Amino acid sequence: MTQNITEPQKEAEIQGEFKRNLGLFDATSIVAGCMIGCGIFIVTSETARLLDSAWLVLLVWGIVAITTTIAGLCYSEYAAAIPEAGGMYVYLKKVFGKRIGFLYGWTLFLVVQTGCIAAISVAFAKFTGVLLPHLINDTPLLSFGVLNITPISLLAMALIVLLTYVNSQGVKLGALVQNIFTSTKLIALFGLILVGIFLRNPDVISHNFGAFPSVELDGDFLLILAVATVGAFFAADSWHNVTFIASEIKNPEKNLPKALAFGMGGVCIIYFITNLIYLSVLELSQVQNAPNDIVAASFFEVIFGPIGKMIMAVLIMISAVGSVNGTVLAGARAFWAMAKDGLFFNSLSKIDSNSGVPVNALVAQGLWSIILVLSGSFTALLVYITFIELVFYVLTIGGLFQFRHKYPNLHRPYKTLWYPVLPIIYCIFAIFMAVALLIHRPENTLPGLVILFTGLPVYYLKRKYTTIKGATN
Repeated sequence: MTQNITEPQKEAEIQGEFKRNLGLFDATSIVAGCMIGCGIFIVTSETARLLDSAWLVLLVWGIVAITTTIAGLCYSEYAAAIPEAGGMYVYLKKVFGKRIGFLYGWTLFLVVQTGCIAAISVAFAKFTGVLLPHLINDTPLLSFGVLNITPISLLAMALIVLLTYVNSQGVKLGALVQNIFTSTKLIALFGLILVGIFLRNPDVISHNFGAFPSVELDGDFLLILAVATVGAFFAADSWHNVTFIASEIKNPEKNLPKALAFGMGGVCIIYFITNLIYLSVLELSQVQNAPNDIVAASFFEVIFGPIGKMIMAVLIMISAVGSVNGTVLAGARAFWAMAKDGLFFNSLSKIDSNSGVPVNALVAQGLWSIILVLSGSFTALLVYITFIELVFYVLTIGGLFQFRHKYPNLHRPYKTLWYPVLPIIYCIFAIFMAVALLIHRPENTLPGLVILFTGLPVYYLKRKYTTIKGATN
């Protein structure tokens, strides 16, 4: 039986008390700011080690650019047709039901969103330690079982508290902070690219790109290529955070697809060029063996000498603040939407009358992120969840077929370009990556499945509790 949603924009307006305060520039800034974290400065090192070829490193970033763009084109159909707070949670709920939507939201809260906030906040603190090594380091101050307090963890927690507070004061202030830091790190990346263009080394270029490697396009090579793509794939992730705040974007039917296209397209191009610049200045072996895998540090050291380390630290700190702010701003809306549907803590469904934002959801998100910082477990959790994120991307983008069948009369201001070819291409790519991870990294993927399925008993207990409470009332 098909269903119909009439006037989805009006439905979004009555979803809560959110006000549409954000324009196209704000939305684009959130897309780009959430995408550009620390990955672009780090992950190329492992990719180069796995593939041992500059050409193949660029191939990986090209694949990521194409598939990420395809994902954005598919996502835009959902975003324009259902401009509600909650993003992927709302899409999965409408297509597959509340149970699947909850499982996504459960992993989002438990690991994905909060784990990203924790990990990037710690990265910010660690690179602050490069500038202030005597003050910011990993010397233990207090320990409570698995919880450890160090100067690095204290600074990371302080950043989470500060940005949670900033975003609790209203979406306009949060967006202003996002615009400032996104603009700053884009300028810094453009600076990196320009410096690399003028100081590129012809001998390095000749050595790195002298000949395209001869490879056998067999199953083993494709599996290794898929595993090598994972780091770059998730360095370009988090673009969909903007859909979590769809209820606060002006003219979302037009601005959301544009923000996804401009933000994702721009960042993917910058990522590809940045890696080309790395490989025009650094020998492949220098990329492969960069200290702590921080390729940007080796790049700046070659260009600027000892002071390059400081420049790199400042650049990553700026990037980290912008990424954490965007993740904090957006994530809380998904948890608010879950609570509004009776699938999460009821108190998280409240919107503050003064600031117009879900303050309780912001606080809950911040507290769990802080616990992850103290536990030090966020790195392992993020590795575990990589496979699960691929599963949800496949469900969402592949779900476009069910979405069109289930809601045939829904007004769609934007329809996926080259449908159904693009969704099929993306799903084949993501499924292949997931299979490659299952084969090559079972120690990482299987724990992710455990995390996912812990949500099932929570879901049924919550539904049972809600039913009993409703009957009692």
